[in-house]
Amino acid sequence: MLSSRTKHRVFATGFRTIQALGADRWLSPAARGLGVILTFHHVSPNPAPAFAPNRLLGITPDFLDLTLRELDARGFDVIGLDAVPERLAEPDYGPPFAVLTFDDGYRDNVVHARPVLARHGAPWTLFVTSAFADQSGRLWWVELERAIARLDHVRVGIGSRALDLPARSPEEKALAFDAVYRDLRRGSEADLLDRIADLCSRAGFQAGGVASELCLSWAELRDLAQDPAVTIGAHTVSHPMLAKHGADTAVREIADGRARIEMELGRSVRHLSFPVGDPGSAGPREFALARDMGFATAVTTRPGHLFAAHADHLHALPRVSVNGCHQTRAALAGLLSGVPFLAWNRGRRLNVA
Repeated sequence: MLSSRTKHRVFATGFRTIQALGADRWLSPAARGLGVILTFHHVSPNPAPAFAPNRLLGITPDFLDLTLRELDARGFDVIGLDAVPERLAEPDYGPPFAVLTFDDGYRDNVVHARPVLARHGAPWTLFVTSAFADQSGRLWWVELERAIARLDHVRVGIGSRALDLPARSPEEKALAFDAVYRDLRRGSEADLLDRIADLCSRAGFQAGGVASELCLSWAELRDLAQDPAVTIGAHTVSHPMLAKHGADTAVREIADGRARIEMELGRSVRHLSFPVGDPGSAGPREFALARDMGFATAVTTRPGHLFAAHADHLHALPRVSVNGCHQTRAALAGLLSGVPFLAWNRGRRLNVA
């Protein structure tokens, strides 16, 4: 199995090739679709350290600015998520559209992203995990990174076997993170949380303290919610991989997360983002739950652009991740063109199975 660093090198080569061949221009009419929903997480000017396995979740304000300028140069309308159902229902409306979505509710979205977005007059959606706004909850992927950063050796029992890995250099730490992350994701979420909490303890800190450091509080969200450019969406209570849980838990996570936001902010919540959002985290059951609960849309992290047929699948919408490992114009050109998804979308453009 390829390491994450090797995969990103392959992706970078692919983006450069697409740009060098001009495929982002001449293939775009066939690949692009009607529009695209972009996914962001962190926005910060701080450089990533040598060991930063979650760097893919963060971009700089300058790259966000470049993204908005590139959207404008390529003729995209930047619209709010509320407008997506209507645009999909009118495929001959005109120019392609782009939607900007930010997951989890990070404070840096207000500090660093909001000024850039305001300067461009761009509407955007923030998906809030209610436990993170409570300043609790488990951002376990951050906890895992911080634990391995402190440890020289990583020992984790997973099922009937154990991982015992060196973690002295940034390279060893990256390999250890990849191995632990991969194996824990295969099992139950309860086991994942327990194992990472144990690693945190051995690294000298307690799990569960990251949310208050990184995420917006309810008071901060109430202030943000007054901005007409911002749509607040739901991202469950505790950010679980819903497909790994029973139906009762999935219903409770989705419904209670929305209800808490509506109570705290005094506004209706019409849109849902499935945590993690890949096929192992959200599938047909979750799509049906979002539809039956009356959400106008629900978004995944399954890659792809939007096509007219998505008008009948508004609760399984794909998105394109703006990846912090690929903060280049070539990467943007490829992603906005739709060319990297052309083979994937051929014959299965909906990507909802």
